[in-house]
Amino acid sequence: MGVVYHAHYFVWFEIGRVELLRHLGFSYREMEGDDGCHLPVAEAVCRFKSPARYDEELALETRILAAGGSLLKFGYRLVREGKPGDGQAQEVLAEAQTTHVLVDRRMRRRSFPVRYAAAIRAFMEGEDRGEDRRGEDRKDRS
Repeated sequence: MGVVYHAHYFVWFEIGRVELLRHLGFSYREMEGDDGCHLPVAEAVCRFKSPARYDEELALETRILAAGGSLLKFGYRLVREGKPGDGQAQEVLAEAQTTHVLVDRRMRRRSFPVRYAAAIRAFMEGEDRGEDRRGEDRKDRS
């Protein structure tokens, strides 16, 4: 059909999460290896608005919607950028949310270690002040 298979969007959302955590100053690998923290997906919702087509350049915006206790909720916006000079604005292709539960190595819920909680809180407070601190990850060639 010439369009990107819908499950690929969720792979892109995972990349967005990983890059946002890196932007916060730590990696998912560190969370797992150093602190025994894992963030399995508890819920995933996506609203597909327009299809992505093969060989398009796309941008993914990732932000933290909510955090507290052992829950972390991310929001995503996948867009097709308008080409310079063609007069077309950015087009939203999909909007999504994923909810994650922080667990230990035995898959038991746990609270965020202080360093992660502080980084997440500072990031969210920056967004509340209107600072553009969303994580962005470009997808060159869907």
